[in-house]
Amino acid sequence: MDEKESNKTLKSSLVDTKVKSVIPKNRSEVLKWNGWGYRDSKFKVTDQGMIRFTGNRYSIGETDLPFFTQWVQQVLNIDLTLRNVPREKFSSREIPLSRVSTNFLKILKEMKIDHTTDDHARLLRSHGQTLYDIYSLRYGKCFPRICDLVVWPANHNDVISIVELVNVHNIVIVPFGGGTNVSGAVSCPVNENRCIVSVDTSQMNRLLWLDESNLLVCFEAGVIGQDLERELNKRGYTCGHEPDSYEFSSLGGWVATRASGMKKNVYGNIEDLVIDAKMVTCKGVVEKNSKVPRMSSGPEFQQIVLGSEGTLGIITEVTLKIRPLPDCRVYDSVVFPDFESGVKCMREVARQRCQPVSIRLMDNTQFRFGQALRSVENTFGNLFDTFKKTYLTHVCGFRLESICVMTLLFEGKRSKVVTHRNCIAKIAMSFGGITAGERNGERGYMLTFVIAYIRDLALEYRVVAESFETSVSWDKTLSLCDNVKKTVANECNKLNIKYYLISCRVTQTYDSGCCVYFYFGFNWTGLDDPVSTYHHIETIARDSIMASGGSISHHHGVGKLRTHWYEKHMSKTVLSLYSASKKMLDPNNVFANGNLISFPLSKI
Repeated sequence: MDEKESNKTLKSSLVDTKVKSVIPKNRSEVLKWNGWGYRDSKFKVTDQGMIRFTGNRYSIGETDLPFFTQWVQQVLNIDLTLRNVPREKFSSREIPLSRVSTNFLKILKEMKIDHTTDDHARLLRSHGQTLYDIYSLRYGKCFPRICDLVVWPANHNDVISIVELVNVHNIVIVPFGGGTNVSGAVSCPVNENRCIVSVDTSQMNRLLWLDESNLLVCFEAGVIGQDLERELNKRGYTCGHEPDSYEFSSLGGWVATRASGMKKNVYGNIEDLVIDAKMVTCKGVVEKNSKVPRMSSGPEFQQIVLGSEGTLGIITEVTLKIRPLPDCRVYDSVVFPDFESGVKCMREVARQRCQPVSIRLMDNTQFRFGQALRSVENTFGNLFDTFKKTYLTHVCGFRLESICVMTLLFEGKRSKVVTHRNCIAKIAMSFGGITAGERNGERGYMLTFVIAYIRDLALEYRVVAESFETSVSWDKTLSLCDNVKKTVANECNKLNIKYYLISCRVTQTYDSGCCVYFYFGFNWTGLDDPVSTYHHIETIARDSIMASGGSISHHHGVGKLRTHWYEKHMSKTVLSLYSASKKMLDPNNVFANGNLISFPLSKI
């Protein structure tokens, strides 16, 4: 390569670019302060008693949903004339006062680090998306402890300065990315008496460089998923990491929780995509500082960054693998006579290692739920239209109360996609599956981004709901799903909860097992404390998951909600190793967000 070509390559690699985010610094301009997602997008009940989805960001936007209206009334016994109106805001008297000292604020000002003690800004960055979080914001009391100060570092060096400063002043810092966590990860420990600073990384979202020769990219950790993907797409590339929350979650959050995406079969989970990640700790910066694909250089201590959940440091920059944009994208779907047949098909697909980009299986309850989320205009082509219903039941012998659906997404060269699609169809047929077309596959995939909005509507009509997930080996998948459903049903019966929903779906597959998502909700009419009741039932369900061979979490992380199981099911040696790492990297415990385990660790 001559000097001219070398300079051209170098120039194309150094593309330091500030990303204009869809989400502004003042988050509440675009996002709900007390619910999920965009302010202009929500389920609401019209004056005519019809559920409707507002806004134009999603395919079901500005659409009346008569079948969904009927479904929620029948399944959950909801009276849509009785709305539990959420509060508009907390008064200043209800929000805990800031405990930050004037001296500390003066130092931050001198360092020219952007910060605020505004009540609303502090509240927004002191919660995630757990049921407790959203119910409290809408109907309960304000959190007893919120951060005292919000800071916005502009780059890696700002974070180093902030970490050094809080160590000197014995102040707690809690990293904040997209605020989508469902584990209590960013909530402030109630008994923490020190000043708590929320480090909002949203202004650290630059594309630092793009290496087209090696298909690598480096972003600052505060970049939001959809912004990251948009910037790559403009240049002809994709990261391929697409968690359900990718519209709002951050790159740093993905790394800190060991996230997984819907397209992991081809692109990998976050640990497969990360080449290097900088994490600022109280003892210096943890980084590999190399772009090589693999090293055999002793233990990979940098892996401690992945899954650290803000307890050891702040992730500032991440180097990722990327790929050229695929030539085409094709959806498909398959109907099975029952959930067991679908799981066996997925297992065989995994055994043959021919998974498409995304392959997911809904049980019958979720299938019916998904079918209800359609407009009158979209009835044709739906699996519940008269012709297809007759074909499935009378010709194929399927029972509507047991059928389930597998949704598929293929990406790549068109010729290979066609071959791949035929391969999956052949396997599906051997397990009694019948192809159901692209339209149902696409609807199933895109509805993933809409389902999260339903809980806000549910809360307004006396229904509490949440999802929880796990990973499990193939041989225990069916029994785990069955055990959890029975456990939840038995507990609901004990508590005289008559109207409830418990369903599951398989969302990611591996050689040796899969990820299972559960959705649980109930009508809490007659109960005094629905959130505590829900937590009680989910705890019992989680115990059932662990007893049935499942994991603490596949990708949501531990946070504070699952610390009980983390300390109980991890070996004493592993807990001691984590504790030693914590004491070495954070001797003053300024990263005291309370995730994973308590520090100092109790006797083990």
